[in-house]
Amino acid sequence: MDELQARLVGLVRCSPVLMRALHAARAVDPPDWLIGAGAIRDRVWDHLHGLTRPAPVKDLDLAFFDPGSLGSERERSVQSALTARAPDLAWDVTNQAAVHLWYPQVFGVEIDPLTSTSDAVGTWPETATAIGVRLLADDTIAVVAPCGLDDLFALICRRNPRRATSEQYRRRVENKRIAKRWPRVRILDARD
Repeated sequence: MDELQARLVGLVRCSPVLMRALHAARAVDPPDWLIGAGAIRDRVWDHLHGLTRPAPVKDLDLAFFDPGSLGSERERSVQSALTARAPDLAWDVTNQAAVHLWYPQVFGVEIDPLTSTSDAVGTWPETATAIGVRLLADDTIAVVAPCGLDDLFALICRRNPRRATSEQYRRRVENKRIAKRWPRVRILDARD
């Protein structure tokens, strides 16, 4: 494990909310699951900004990959099982194997089917959110970061060009109030 991975694992371990979420996800154990995106970014950026009382986690993105069950009922069953274990957490569950089926209707762009949850994480909109973690059976935390962890720890918000358009990126940065919430974050132009 490199230094940035070790730092991330340490910050995750110090977060009661993230650890409860990881324990719940491990108990439910959907195929190839990861918890990631904003909950991870928020934890790191709050810490790097010295926020002793970080903002509550708005939602916990749990991604999994089940190509044998592409219907929304599979996502609902995973969400129900997670909610039964951690009812106070706002779960956002997505079967990444099915994203290519609904993405064109929601975002107006055709995408290729994904091959795994790691592949999916590599398409998430910003490099600092393209990160997932999993609690393994031996209580170690696996980190999946296809875009690396440098931007996350350097407080850089950069568009991941793999899927997010420049306009989608700009809207997300504005809607998430990144500049206001974390004033030290360097927000790169969508073309960067």
